[in-house]
Amino acid sequence: MPTYDERLRDLEEQLRHDDPGFAEAMSGGTPRSPREYRRSTAWLWLAVGLAALGTGIAVGHGLLIAAGLV
Repeated sequence: MPTYDERLRDLEEQLRHDDPGFAEAMSGGTPRSPREYRRSTAWLWLAVGLAALGTGIAVGHGLLIAAGLV
């Protein structure tokens, strides 16, 4: 049966494998949010969708409006 320290080491290795930037920030003492909370690409896609929606409304093209809404 694995001891408490072995389980912690396994958990630390899994964290280093999943999100190395977060693990390095934790060991260095500098705060950094985990990958699950970083939403930079979501904001980019939201801007692209709103631009497509606005363009579709301005041009009056139904398919472009639908693509912007999706």
